[in-house]
Amino acid sequence: MLSNFPNLLRKKEVIVIKTVEYSTLKPYLASNINADLDAQSILTYPISQKTLAIEANSYYFGHPEWAKNYFEACHRNDIFKSRWQAATGSWDDKIVVDIGCGPGNLFATLGGKPKLLIGVDVSYGGLEMAQSLGYTPVLADAHNLPFVSGFADIVAVNATLHHCDQMDVVLAEAARLVRPGGILITDHDPHCSAWNFQGLGMWLWQFRLGLYRLIKRGGHASAAEQNWGLATEVHHQPGDGVTAEMFHRTLEPLGFTVKTYPHNHHLGAETFEGNYGQSEWKYRFAQFLSGINPDSPQAALSLMCVATRHTEC
Repeated sequence: MLSNFPNLLRKKEVIVIKTVEYSTLKPYLASNINADLDAQSILTYPISQKTLAIEANSYYFGHPEWAKNYFEACHRNDIFKSRWQAATGSWDDKIVVDIGCGPGNLFATLGGKPKLLIGVDVSYGGLEMAQSLGYTPVLADAHNLPFVSGFADIVAVNATLHHCDQMDVVLAEAARLVRPGGILITDHDPHCSAWNFQGLGMWLWQFRLGLYRLIKRGGHASAAEQNWGLATEVHHQPGDGVTAEMFHRTLEPLGFTVKTYPHNHHLGAETFEGNYGQSEWKYRFAQFLSGINPDSPQAALSLMCVATRHTEC
C-alpha cells in the first residue's frame, strides 16, 4: 500500500515562468489566474483536489530514474511515430497542447517546429525534462485546465486518460481548447472490451506482476517502481478503460466529428485503414480464457480517437 506521499505538488505555490515564454503563452491563459514571475521556468497552478492518482502521477513521473526509464521505453518507436503523423500531420507552425506530456515522449518522437508547444502535467520533475526538449511547461490538473477556449490547432492526449480520475471530464476539458477546424487526438489508453479479463485470464493478469519484477522489465525493476507505476493507472484495470461510446457521447455534443480506431501496438499508419492487427500471445491467451475473441476488433488493446472540431459557419 502506498503512503507518505512526497509533497511535490506544493513545491511551487505561485505561477512562475521565464518572461520570454510568458509573453508567448499569456494570450492563451485564463484571465482569472494571477501570475508571478521569477527565475524559475515552470508555470504552476494550484491543484485544489490532490487525489491519490494525482499524487502518484506527480511522484512517479517526477522520479529521475523512473521517468528516464519511461521516456526511453514508451512511445518512442517508428511504428508509433507513423500512426501519430498520419493522425495529426505536421506540427510545424501549429499551436500544440500536449496534455499529460510527462517527460516529453510525444514531441521527442514526432519532432517538428510548432509555433507554440505547451506541455501540461501534474509532475514537476516530468515537466522539467519536457522543458529541456522544447516544451513550454504548465503544471496543472487536466480536469481543470487554466487556458482560454478554442485556441489550439492540435490537442494531444496520449496515454493519459487512464491516469486520470474522471476520463470523460479530462476529455471534455481537452476538447474545449481545440479551435474550429482543429483536432483532438487520444491514444494508448486501454480499450475496455480488450481488458475484460475473467477467471483464469484474470489470474494470469495478476500473475504477471511477480514475473515482471523477476525479469526486471521496464517500469517493474523494483517493487517500489512497480507499485507507484500501477498507482498512476487508475483505469488500466480488468473491465475498465476507454470505449467508443464515451468518445462519441462526450465529444459530439461539443461540436466534433469523432472517429475511433481500435489497434494493437505494433500497427502504425495502417490503423486508419481498418487494420487492428493481433496482440501478443500472452494477451490473446488471457482473452481466450476470459471468453473474448482475440481476433476481434474488441480485443485490440488500445482505442485511438481522432476528433475534428466543426468549423464555424
